[in-house]
Amino acid sequence: MAAAARAAEAKGVFAMCGFSYRRTPALTLARRLVDQGRLGTIRHVRAQYLQDWLTDETAPMTWRLDKSRSGSGSLGDIGAHSIDAAQYVTGLPITGVSGLLTTFVHERPLGGTLVGLGGQGSSDGATGTVTVDDAAIFSARFESGAIGVFEATRFATGRKNNMRLEVNGSLGSLAFDFENMNSLEFYDATQPPETAGFSTINVTDSVHPYTGNWWPAGHGLGYEHGFTHQVVDLVQAIADGTTPSPSFDEALRVQKVLHAIEKSAASDSGWQHV
Repeated sequence: MAAAARAAEAKGVFAMCGFSYRRTPALTLARRLVDQGRLGTIRHVRAQYLQDWLTDETAPMTWRLDKSRSGSGSLGDIGAHSIDAAQYVTGLPITGVSGLLTTFVHERPLGGTLVGLGGQGSSDGATGTVTVDDAAIFSARFESGAIGVFEATRFATGRKNNMRLEVNGSLGSLAFDFENMNSLEFYDATQPPETAGFSTINVTDSVHPYTGNWWPAGHGLGYEHGFTHQVVDLVQAIADGTTPSPSFDEALRVQKVLHAIEKSAASDSGWQHV
């Protein structure tokens, strides 16, 4: 698909992959701070994507639990977003991984009532086999030598959409949590010790990415606004004649990381180059 997208672009037809979390103003601001050198040399990346909609063992079988239809479980469903966010914010590609995948519930009711992503399965005894991972963890090395730890699960009881990213550098750190999506935590290590500490940036001001086109400062945005920003950026790139981002090549880079994690998990977590 990446090659097809490049061939189409040569003829004036553009394409973009929908990693909409990039368009959350706080994450875009995080990328800006890294680009400005405010974090110095990147050393650590910590990423979590925690949900709980499968913690009920009687929740019904759905297409997301069938590898032939979904490709993978928590790894591809939500872990892919953490991988893209980490590479986007740091500007660094992942070059190697060691991964572990596990399935906690191997059989689920075939019928039942869907509620949101989960629901309540029927009690008629008919079940289907879960063929994807329920949880994934992996360590990673980035091109610069920075290291990362990642976790993706749909079994984190009490967590609804806890997509969290923390980046530590030689001059500062930043932390983001999508369950508090209008805020970004920032630590400036260049400040005097007596005043140093994490500060909370309310990312709703007109000087912040995207937010000047919406409500007055302090009036937060929601999940849906990321999709609007995505469309605007795609249309603007087409108007400018530039390659939209994330391109299919960038999406392929994420897919290669996912593939390396699966290969690692299948070989006792052996190190895999991406």
